Amino acid sequence: MPLYKSIIINSATILHIWKVEESETDLAKTVELTQHCQNRMAGMKSEMHRRGFLSIRHLLAVEGYVDHDLIYDVQGKPHLKDGKKISITHSNNFTGIIISESHEVGIDIEMQRDKILRIAHKFTPIEEYKTIANSEALIRKLTMVWGAKESLYKIYAQPGLSFIQHINVADFSMDDNSTTGEILYQGKSTNYAISFVEFEGFTLVYALDSTK
Repeated sequence: MPLYKSIIINSATILHIWKVEESETDLAKTVELTQHCQNRMAGMKSEMHRRGFLSIRHLLAVEGYVDHDLIYDVQGKPHLKDGKKISITHSNNFTGIIISESHEVGIDIEMQRDKILRIAHKFTPIEEYKTIANSEALIRKLTMVWGAKESLYKIYAQPGLSFIQHINVADFSMDDNSTTGEILYQGKSTNYAISFVEFEGFTLVYALDSTK
């Protein structure tokens, strides 16, 4: 079933994951896009991206929303017209959304692949991982850290925010499936709770501000 997984995080927060298996035509049948989103989709050269884009609208429908309920600010961050917080992610054949009445939220799905080894120095001090000898474990850990920083970046959504300079993820055991994060930017510190879920070679990360 395309609705792959739902997680009730707390009484005010839920996330849904879609496994994109349908054709673009089938996904488009019951979706009415705003002109803004029609233009965005028309600019997508990849059919996989278009299918993912449409599947997000099916995830919105699970929570009773349509595309017209979704708006984007100047930074490209999505918002719901009713004031609830939302974050969106797409990776290959999986898409996800997280919605909360009370928390600022971020979500990211990443495929676990060795490319992460080549770019790790751009988002985390790679020397901190030298004790991990197994390459598969290193890929998993780095993917978790990358996803955590992506989730926090999506919450903050400020120009100039640096993954390596401003976003910190506390070290964690992969067996714990959770950690904490901090954004320290322009003299302001904000803290977040971060959780991980792994499935089918992918890593899902979601973050909530921990002030609520």
